[in-house]
Amino acid sequence: MHHPSFVFDLPIKSHFQTQWQAPSNIALVKYWGKHGQQLPKNPSISFTLSHCLTTTSVHFSPRKDGSPHFDFKFDQKKQPDFHPKIQQFLERIQPYFPALAQHHLSISSRNSFPHSSGIASSASAMAALALCIVDFEKQHHPNWTEEDAQQKASFLARLGSGSAARSIVGPMMVWGTSKAFPGSNDLYAVAPQPKWHPIFNNYQDTILLVDKDAKKVSSTAGHGLMEGHPFAEQRFAQAHRNMELLKQALTAGDLATFIACTEAEALSLHAMMMTSDPSFLLMKPNTLAILQKVRDFRTASGTPLCFTLDAGANVHILYPEQDRIPAMEFIKYEFTDFCHKGAFITDQVGEGAKKVID
Repeated sequence: MHHPSFVFDLPIKSHFQTQWQAPSNIALVKYWGKHGQQLPKNPSISFTLSHCLTTTSVHFSPRKDGSPHFDFKFDQKKQPDFHPKIQQFLERIQPYFPALAQHHLSISSRNSFPHSSGIASSASAMAALALCIVDFEKQHHPNWTEEDAQQKASFLARLGSGSAARSIVGPMMVWGTSKAFPGSNDLYAVAPQPKWHPIFNNYQDTILLVDKDAKKVSSTAGHGLMEGHPFAEQRFAQAHRNMELLKQALTAGDLATFIACTEAEALSLHAMMMTSDPSFLLMKPNTLAILQKVRDFRTASGTPLCFTLDAGANVHILYPEQDRIPAMEFIKYEFTDFCHKGAFITDQVGEGAKKVID
């Protein structure tokens, strides 16, 4: 398998400024449970989103050797709450990029959506930061291809947030070794190249903000609950089966199988949380009401709407672009009252991260 060297040990000291925009992603097959250093217990596949973005700029300036050193602003304000996660990330990636210890990083970041609201802000945030760091490293690897840089960015992003590995390119990314996707592996996500059915071009994702508060349990704690979980092995086997089924559905345009797998995955994720020790109820009453209404509407109208959820109360409603008008009429009519201050986000499948040139 061709991949860039994951260790970059040139003693480079230089000023460098870059800015990247990375999207969030929504997993169809869920990653839940990890081992080692941010390695997944099962493979996952996700849609790369288009409008839910983190934009991050980093200025690298030389300093004396030491540990990774940075300052951080979110929305132009100092945000010390984010420091431990960034510090941990920089310490984890330093073995793969020792030159970090010779630089101060001035990091500035902003989101196009509310952070800590179940829209995987850590995925887009860590992906954007990793892309900035790889862009700096790339200056000293003129022979690197775009794919090399993407692999390295995914590899590094994974060390900040597992799902961030899948926020590099589009329209879909696979992370974790799956027989269904040759070249898939645990170290970084890949964008598989089968001929996806055109029905999935510009697939829509309307995100209902049922609860805008921070998550009740961190992703790290949630993954930890899979250790010794009574249903863990069955869950991992289910994920492998669903990777196979979803690949077939995504290439054949089989919406019935796509819907069945996607909804089963969302419900399994929440079932694992409900049956862990301690257990967590991450759905709100409005979440459950929305899921039932989506199924009732699909049965009554034949419109191929389906739902998925991350580890929180908010609901992603997925549907083909050709069904956007009836889907949005239904969403606005039925769900505005279920959402916090009537808030929802309209998004769609996108092409991945990009460098921002001021």
